[in-house]
Amino acid sequence: MKVGLYFGTFNPIHVGHLIIANHLVENSDLDQVWMVVTPHNPLKKKKGLLEDYHRLHMVHLATEKYDKIIPSDVEFKLPQPNYTVNTLVHLQEKFPKYSFSLIMGEDNLKSLKKWKNYEVLLSEYQLYVYPRISEDEVPKEFNNHPNIHRVPAPIIELSSTFIRNSIKEKKNIQPMLDAKVWEYIDHNLFYKK
Repeated sequence: MKVGLYFGTFNPIHVGHLIIANHLVENSDLDQVWMVVTPHNPLKKKKGLLEDYHRLHMVHLATEKYDKIIPSDVEFKLPQPNYTVNTLVHLQEKFPKYSFSLIMGEDNLKSLKKWKNYEVLLSEYQLYVYPRISEDEVPKEFNNHPNIHRVPAPIIELSSTFIRNSIKEKKNIQPMLDAKVWEYIDHNLFYKK
């Protein structure tokens, strides 16, 4: 089983996340994509982050129609703040017959050298990189790296930050969210303040 790990705070999960995950599982050699809900990204501030289980619940709601896209709370059980390399070691021990790969946007590839033990990630795991519009250049050594696979996925310029701000400003953003996710956010008055 070849599993692509799509990490994110998913605060909230939106249609852009689903489009990328579905595109990768349908147009690559990945058997499944696991949406790994990150309790706290060490490179981001925690302020404004919904409680972990609310975000996980929204990922469950958003992915229930997709057999090959699986929500994961694996990082909830690991020490915080957590690092991707630690999660991969944990998953490899727990699922020794699975082959795990990383899914990331090109913007993350550009900052990969800031990640803990990024050399281990590059040497031990396959990276599936989808295009993003962003500043800066990809480091030259990543351009023809044998473990980095560029996937010609749709460019989705939609962010959870934009959605949160739009909700706060009382704008209608329903087309950007799975219907059940929108209902959950609206019912719980999330992101209103």
